[in-house]
Amino acid sequence: MVTVFTSRGFRHGTDQTVSAFTALTGFVSGTASIWIFCLMLLICADIIGRSVFNSPVQGVAEIVANSIVAIVFLQAAHALMSGRMTRTDILAGWLEEERPFAAGIMRIVFHLAGVFVFALIAQGTWPKLVDAWVENEFFGAQGVFTAPVWPIKACLFGGSILTAAAFAVQALKDIKDVANAGRVAPLRIRHSVVTKPRGWVFVLAFAGLLVIGYGLFFADLGRVGIGVAAIGFMLLLIFSGAHIAVVLILLSFLGIWLIRDNPKVAMRSLALAADGAINRYLFGVVPLFVLMGLIVDAADIGRDAYRVAAWLLQKIRGGLGIATVAANAVFASITGISIASAAVFSRVAVPQMVANGYNNRFALGVVAGSSVLGMLIPPSLLLIIYGVLAEQSVGALFLAAIVPGGILALVFGVGIYLMATLRPRMVMQTDRPTLIEGETWGTAMVKLFPIVVLVLIVLGGIYTGFFTPTEAGAAGAAAAILVALAKGSLTWPKFWRVLVDTGLVSVSILMLIIAASMYSRMLTLSTIPQQTTLMFAEMGLGLMGFMMVYLLLVILMGMILDSTSIMLILLPLCLPIVTELGGNLIWFGIVTVIAVEIGLLTPPFGLTVYVVKATIADRNTSLGDIFAGTFPFVVMMTLVTLLLTFIPALSLVFE
Repeated sequence: MVTVFTSRGFRHGTDQTVSAFTALTGFVSGTASIWIFCLMLLICADIIGRSVFNSPVQGVAEIVANSIVAIVFLQAAHALMSGRMTRTDILAGWLEEERPFAAGIMRIVFHLAGVFVFALIAQGTWPKLVDAWVENEFFGAQGVFTAPVWPIKACLFGGSILTAAAFAVQALKDIKDVANAGRVAPLRIRHSVVTKPRGWVFVLAFAGLLVIGYGLFFADLGRVGIGVAAIGFMLLLIFSGAHIAVVLILLSFLGIWLIRDNPKVAMRSLALAADGAINRYLFGVVPLFVLMGLIVDAADIGRDAYRVAAWLLQKIRGGLGIATVAANAVFASITGISIASAAVFSRVAVPQMVANGYNNRFALGVVAGSSVLGMLIPPSLLLIIYGVLAEQSVGALFLAAIVPGGILALVFGVGIYLMATLRPRMVMQTDRPTLIEGETWGTAMVKLFPIVVLVLIVLGGIYTGFFTPTEAGAAGAAAAILVALAKGSLTWPKFWRVLVDTGLVSVSILMLIIAASMYSRMLTLSTIPQQTTLMFAEMGLGLMGFMMVYLLLVILMGMILDSTSIMLILLPLCLPIVTELGGNLIWFGIVTVIAVEIGLLTPPFGLTVYVVKATIADRNTSLGDIFAGTFPFVVMMTLVTLLLTFIPALSLVFE
């Protein structure tokens, strides 16, 4: 009996495979999302037990640290299937629209690279899983708290296998898409028939890039040459649309292999990064702060903050714009995620401003521009990531960000007032007065009360030393849930969506940190940081000269990469230089965060601008309109960045 597979049957079978596999990864990811919620409850129980009953829960730090590893790998496959694994789509997005055949070919290669990387992680993890099972390894302290290690290793191994399979399924889907794009698919435009070009030029250029990379693999480049080649290909592949974590891991693996001339050393480094890079209690802060931010969004706290600010400032020139900045600053103080701010205030502030006679372009620019406060005003997720990478105190970074965050918000407010006064047509379409009705001091106090409570819990707990950052995230998330329930704004479907999104956002960040750990190992072995430090010392530019070069590079990279990726790529190179030149790493972190946030507003990537575009109801508004609206805020952010760079004391007021 012979079975014949037709192209139609292949496409139908592929669709069924993708659907079934997405459901499987969704179930596994959902289980891990519930695990995050359970960690929040565990940490809160420890806080209550310690502070009220003088009886802390034993083993919390070890449980959280090991759980984060398991959660990330259990959710990685679903993050990929959901399109949430970090990549840049500048070139890829254009190719998929204009040259789908070429885009499909490149995606096949990128997804096969993902299969290879996660298969390597599984291979490196398997011996550890066997040893943990055979030798009955445990974590914790005997006589106090112990738990077996093998379930965590099993999650890491199983999650790696599942993610490798997810990449394979995506490659299968790509093959189907390429087959469809390869067929003649005429598009009728009036009386003529046209077809999409296949983009052979891009395919050949991409193939040439891979051939060059293959040739360099066998070339005798030396340590520095290998490191430079790895960084160069890393940037090219990221720009081409490859998943950033996969590229960092793969090229770092190959770089370590070549530098040490031993694939076993590279394999051990990869296994160590996968298992140990995020196996710390501190990394629990990432999913917990993300959970708190998403709950705050679901509770409509951003809407309440905006309405109160708009009511208070409505009689000032540009008052609703200033109110948007003020509300963003308040929202930032309880979320720490600028993308959440952009999404919230696109829905809340833009319609209100336009309805009251404000220019649509200005309204969009204010929302996108002021949303960057979410990554500077503490608690900031980006400052947490910097603290981990630079091995600096998160609490110290939060304290250092208070004055710079206030300066940036003040500059935004003054800038809006000056625009409304000197160039009113940039701000207003009409001279109609702004009216916010139905608000009183009593209603304003009711709306602000939950915000004040959350700020006191999170920031007050950290600054007084009562909470660690991870505990503050758990307590803040629990308090946000209680607020949302009290307001009646948290239904079970919405809560489940929040849990799922928490996992997907967290895994995209933590997987990048794992990749950055591998990348840092490769850079150290290549001696590039040491050589670069020596070069800048010999050039005699000094700290400020280096900072000008660094800031320019950060802003340029911000045009094509997201904030986290920029930090993960640049910091391992630049931190030794700053230390050698006598710079304070707390100050450097504040300047870095505000500089990378400029990239969220600049074309062509401008992630915040894309979020605003995707959120607003007016589909006739172009990306160009939003970028034009954000330009004044880019200028203001640049001036504040230079101010903070040349006056480090502004970032060290509370040191």
